[in-house]
Amino acid sequence: MGAYARASGVCARGCLDSAGPWTMSRALRPPLPPLCFFLLLLAAAGARAGGYETCPTVQPNMLNVHLLPHTHDDVGWLKTVDQYFYGIKNDIQHAGVQYILDSVISALLADPTRRFIYVEIAFFSRWWHQQTNATQEVVRDLVRQGRLEFANGGWVMNDEAATHYGAIVDQMTLGLRFLEDTFGNDGRPRVAWHIDPFGHSREQASLFAQMGFDGFFFGRLDYQDKWVRMQKLEMEQVWRASTSLKPPTADLFTGVLPNGYNPPRNLCWDVLCVDQPLVEDPRSPEYNAKELVDYFLNVATAQGRYYRTNHTVMTMGSDFQYENANMWFKNLDKLIRLVNAQQAKGSSVHVLYSTPACYLWELNKANLTWSVKHDDFFPYADGPHQFWTGYFSSRPALKRYERLSYNFLQVCNQLEALVGLAANVGPYGSGDSAPLNEAMAVLQHHDAVSGTSRQHVANDYARQLAAGWGPCELNISICPLSQTAARFQVIVYNPLGRKVNWMVRLPVSEGVFVVKDPNGRTVPSDVVIFPSSDSQAHPPELLFSASLPALGFSTYSVAQVPRWKPQARAPQPIPRRSWSPALTIENEHIRATFDPDTGLLMEIMNMNQQLLLPVRQTFFWYNASIGDNESDQASGAYIFRPNQQKPLPVSRWAQIHLVKTPLVQEVHQNFSAWCSQVVRLYPGQRHLELEWSVGPIPVGDTWGKEVISRFDTPLETKGRFYTDSNGREILERRRDYRPTWKLNQTEPVAGNYYPVNTRIYITDGNMQLTVLTDRSQGGSSLRDGSLELMVHRRLLKDDGRGVSEPLMENGSGAWVRGRHLVLLDTAQAAAAGHRLLAEQEVLAPQVVLAPGGGAAYNLGAPPRTQFSGLRRDLPPSVHLLTLASWGPEMVLLRLEHQFAVGEDSGRNLSAPVTLNLRDLFSTFTITRLQETTLVANQLREAASRLKWTTNTGPTPHQTPYQLDPANITLEPMEIRTFLASVQWKEVDG
Repeated sequence: MGAYARASGVCARGCLDSAGPWTMSRALRPPLPPLCFFLLLLAAAGARAGGYETCPTVQPNMLNVHLLPHTHDDVGWLKTVDQYFYGIKNDIQHAGVQYILDSVISALLADPTRRFIYVEIAFFSRWWHQQTNATQEVVRDLVRQGRLEFANGGWVMNDEAATHYGAIVDQMTLGLRFLEDTFGNDGRPRVAWHIDPFGHSREQASLFAQMGFDGFFFGRLDYQDKWVRMQKLEMEQVWRASTSLKPPTADLFTGVLPNGYNPPRNLCWDVLCVDQPLVEDPRSPEYNAKELVDYFLNVATAQGRYYRTNHTVMTMGSDFQYENANMWFKNLDKLIRLVNAQQAKGSSVHVLYSTPACYLWELNKANLTWSVKHDDFFPYADGPHQFWTGYFSSRPALKRYERLSYNFLQVCNQLEALVGLAANVGPYGSGDSAPLNEAMAVLQHHDAVSGTSRQHVANDYARQLAAGWGPCELNISICPLSQTAARFQVIVYNPLGRKVNWMVRLPVSEGVFVVKDPNGRTVPSDVVIFPSSDSQAHPPELLFSASLPALGFSTYSVAQVPRWKPQARAPQPIPRRSWSPALTIENEHIRATFDPDTGLLMEIMNMNQQLLLPVRQTFFWYNASIGDNESDQASGAYIFRPNQQKPLPVSRWAQIHLVKTPLVQEVHQNFSAWCSQVVRLYPGQRHLELEWSVGPIPVGDTWGKEVISRFDTPLETKGRFYTDSNGREILERRRDYRPTWKLNQTEPVAGNYYPVNTRIYITDGNMQLTVLTDRSQGGSSLRDGSLELMVHRRLLKDDGRGVSEPLMENGSGAWVRGRHLVLLDTAQAAAAGHRLLAEQEVLAPQVVLAPGGGAAYNLGAPPRTQFSGLRRDLPPSVHLLTLASWGPEMVLLRLEHQFAVGEDSGRNLSAPVTLNLRDLFSTFTITRLQETTLVANQLREAASRLKWTTNTGPTPHQTPYQLDPANITLEPMEIRTFLASVQWKEVDG
């Protein structure tokens, strides 16, 4: 995200000056004057020739001030990715990344002491491919010398709230592989660098540790948290980011940067800034050298008081700075020379060009004992009424498109890996997953999937995804084929490592259809008509259950029966009568009961466990604040701020229609012209499916609205609820509470919202109600027994954080459809349900339609009607996280234990699992196996990280490393990554 400018000493995002703490905010500024973007994100990185030996010399008995020249280049925000790279539409924001990199390289060559860090590989890789061989060699030398250092090294600096861990790993792998291929070990970052994301997740820290990073620095944290940390000298500590992985596997040294990612006040020397350059000629009437040097010494000394070592950092740069790098470096050269000259007069401050990795190296050498953090940094607030919890739900259509694209990318990756080169060239043309891989990486940026960009930029993110789907297409026909063809084939691919039964739903014309399985046997099917007069918007749907092998596909044939009288099942309207008996839908596992008077869900029963829970579910909306007497803060793309604690009901009752067939039971609820829902049960299904439709949200009354789905139960939850962290481990949340400081709660609704990536649940210790999501949303439990998720928001006022446009979504994002999956189980058994269901929701089967007889890939063999890429199913506790091509004869393989410690569910699911990989796959043989770090840029046996001493005592010694492909053991929550040399077998059909 971008920073807003400051002028004449007014700090945009917030600064720390000699007086003490400051607050950060996206923009408490006038609307983006062109000269204003003085803020730049620190782009630091720790990768050099052999490690830290190229770091500059420090002074052991002085306060060493590490100046970190950097630029923070958003991969889309106010402008699109291409507009930022080329410097187009500078009337919106002056920014041109290609010129920044040109200028920085020239400036670094002018003086061997200068250093610079860069972060966003999406931009750097594009710039790199446009350079001459001579320029590339010059840059390689700068990297080898440690003068140009990469920090973080992902394709983007990803968001941490709305991102799924699989997509985070993919985008980091893409960026770090570019650095490895281009610079070798010299380019490998040692430091994770998330200076702008709006809150920080525990899973992100765990992933960074498993990627091999030595440390992590960030810029934004809650203003109350920061004040407490400064007083306690806990701005730097060790983050223990997993309760399942044994320390130090997920331990990560973590530091809060003193000035966000901006320079200290009055020390910004960029074309985007208005601070005075350093004038050292005493004859000039503009002479200010002594004043600035004294000021710098005071700022450095004050800043150093909040940190434990004799080292401190200053982030010298901000958003899209260094387009004229000479301005920055010329003034920094003078500052360094003049400040260090004061040492002859007794000063104990030493200032130097440095990098985040070199700063981290000095902290490590200090050999101190550090405190340990176990929770996360959500939610983030930069003031009493400024909670950045709105973006958890902003732009829900884009969030869903991103999640669907992750699913589709994994399917494409798997097919390329299973088939080898033959996957890219078939009878329908060539295919390639790389464009979608890059588009998905871009979407992880902290202003992309977060929903915090301008509208035209959000449109461009969607365009990039669509362009990525194209080359990856599996010869997919669009749904109209099922509505127009009398005969067609349905190929359903299952990307999971275990068998799945999946209910296929296809739009069709009215009639009777015969569906046959891969063996030619007729399977039960039904046609359901929606309760709508608009048959084009809601055509009839054909339903049948598909049985899908692990990592494979089944082909079903569909034929319309000619001249048969239509027998589709139409929903029956249910009149609202107070004497009507309760309405139920049920299968062998679940019964859901609805109030006949209101049409609302009122009870769920788990019939296997004989658990009965009153559950009232309906939709409400918060009236978005536009500012009030307490604060002028409005709700916007980032900020959630309702104008009152109690939401308003969309409706107190729903008009309902009932559908009951052998294959599905549904209650269609209509709450208003812009809000409806289908509550659905399939045979054999252990969860209740709630498919909601919201929008376009009406704002003609001039009230912005933030719409929630709320579940109310009598469970005694004692203020506690639970949310996932990026789709992996679960964190306990407590209302009006933070684990690390005494919270002064000033926004009782927004201040209790947390990111929900895949699930949220409440429990009384005996019974557990879990709701799974199909995209990232904000959620909370604002009173005991209650659980709510924000599904959509439409706002009339900007929240003053730099976007300078309200979150209106007038286009395709105005109407949103989504699903909540509801599980009721005992607290002991619940994990088995939500873990396996979340896995299936994220990696759902992919449906492909083809005319009656599609072309075979191997024209000399009959087409297969069923296929599995595995010789045997994976155990339920093992998830195939990644199977992707890594080269002509190599695949990337990640296997994950998807249960945490203590989630046995009576089925021993938290126990270690051992696999034999030798003959696991059916289409290739593994001839050589190498284990790597999580992002596949270091061999595991050679990888090492800096060691840190914590106040919790010594960490256990790790067992000697051994790799036996026939004996791969996964501990709870462990991900193991392999590069496998393979030999593909002949694939028929």
